[in-house]
Amino acid sequence: MFSDRARFTIISGKGGDGHVSFRREKFVAAGGPDGGDGGRGGDVIFEADNAMNTLYEYRYRRKFKAGDGEEGGKKRCHGKDGEDIVLKVPEGTIIRDAASGEIIADMSGDNRRQVILKGGRGGNGNMHYATATMQVPEYAQGGQEGMELEITLELKLIADVGLVGFPNAGKSTLLSHVTNAQPKIAGYPFTTLQPNLGVVEMDDGDGFVIADIPGLIEGASSGAGLGFDFLRHIERTRVIIHMVDAAGTEGRDPVESIYKINRELEKYNADLAKRPQIIAANKVDVIQTKEGEENPLDRIRREFEPKGVKVYPISAVTGQGLKELMNAVRAVLRSLPSEPVRYEQTYFPEEHVRQNDLPFTVTKDPKDPHVFIVEGPKIEKMLGYTNLDAEKGFRFFQNFLKDNGILKELEELGIQDGDTVKMYGLQFDYYK
Repeated sequence: MFSDRARFTIISGKGGDGHVSFRREKFVAAGGPDGGDGGRGGDVIFEADNAMNTLYEYRYRRKFKAGDGEEGGKKRCHGKDGEDIVLKVPEGTIIRDAASGEIIADMSGDNRRQVILKGGRGGNGNMHYATATMQVPEYAQGGQEGMELEITLELKLIADVGLVGFPNAGKSTLLSHVTNAQPKIAGYPFTTLQPNLGVVEMDDGDGFVIADIPGLIEGASSGAGLGFDFLRHIERTRVIIHMVDAAGTEGRDPVESIYKINRELEKYNADLAKRPQIIAANKVDVIQTKEGEENPLDRIRREFEPKGVKVYPISAVTGQGLKELMNAVRAVLRSLPSEPVRYEQTYFPEEHVRQNDLPFTVTKDPKDPHVFIVEGPKIEKMLGYTNLDAEKGFRFFQNFLKDNGILKELEELGIQDGDTVKMYGLQFDYYK
């Protein structure tokens, strides 16, 4: 089943904690610290896979997590690194931050593999903290937390040419004649419920990719019909073939139809209105005019060719004019840069997510203005692996509070010398 959007949470692995241990061997009276470092947490990696053409497998799973690093061990053993998680997506997938909509990565062109979230670093074991004055460090460093981010995936097809027009303008029939694609064709609105890609192979071997975008309707740029679902797929195209029912078999005026679709393209993305456009006036084999009436093909030409938009009469059913149309499209493509539209990264997860690496709260006790309460999961864990009775351990604890902004938060709340700070059953007197 085709799916071009997905939303879920990705989490990189937590770094393993450093280990606290001491060398204990026979005939070694005072072995030093030998606690090893924790392993690195696994990364979250995205890869572009040319064998994929849908995001369907991501529609019903809400969370993907890399492996956590293992805790360090005795005898200076390094903990095992956590396993990376590699998520494969079709080429052309845009990865966005779900909250801001900013772009994290465009998985197209040369960007085949990108680390989106890095795993947390492993914590140092106590073997790193031995000094001449502190030979028995009874503390180690905790592993860095992983990063968590909700993202959206949005597939924008990679095609040179976008084929647009109202339903039943003949786009699918054209695609089936000029490419190797085999779209379903029938005579009712929204026959095509997903974009179709096909390769146009020219006689000289210089081909191009064309995308049939399902029939648009007025209001598509505001989400009417299937507008949002499909308009994104022409954003990368370099040339637009605007197909119109020149015979008006569906009861639409061909000139007004072209203007309506162009207005929807411009409303959705103003840049689309600037793309080179060629009009394919279809169904010329069934045009019927009464004596004295202007041929609708002449009317379309008179309206648009003075504006620099060439009009090519075709019949997608009989094949009339298709070779001339494809040659004209190729000529325009050759005059343009060969690279499709690509999107630059505007959101860098490490600049945002790591700010929440140490969530904590600092509040005043409502019963006593001289008592402050500090809480947070990382703080609680740090207290568990730090020996506060040791001078070096207590100094490590003080640096921890300072480095992570907790002392600054206390000062902003007005803490004074002699006030009490409570943390998970422990309390300390504050002195600057």
